[in-house]
Amino acid sequence: MGTPAEEAELEKLDKIEQELELQRDWAKYRWGKASSECYQKYWVNSCLRSARAEYRKEIDPIREQEVALHEVQRGLRKSLKDQEDIKRAAERASPEKAAERSDNQRQYDEKQKEAAARAADLEQRRKDAPKRAQENKAGTQLD
Repeated sequence: MGTPAEEAELEKLDKIEQELELQRDWAKYRWGKASSECYQKYWVNSCLRSARAEYRKEIDPIREQEVALHEVQRGLRKSLKDQEDIKRAAERASPEKAAERSDNQRQYDEKQKEAAARAADLEQRRKDAPKRAQENKAGTQLD
């Protein structure tokens, strides 16, 4: 696959992402609680505006960190994928794989020919069925 350093870095970034998701969930919880408390007050809209502003103060830095984190993760994943693609291309180009592919193609062609022969035989039997039925009928009549 990729280098161990890249994989370790990706795992570390995944843990950071989980922590950011947890922070985001807590911010959503606090906003939900504050907004539900606003409906108990007289100035509901004003309270909701301030609760939403407080939520935005919390969530905006988290979002900025997530955006930067996702960019780095995409770069690492692309690098790992590119390395894997190079490895697969090298494996496909090997003489053993080429021989295996040609053997598989030969076996496939043989099976196609056998299936065509069976289909032709079945079609011939279907065409001969009335004739055979007539012969059987004529041979089983008692005198």
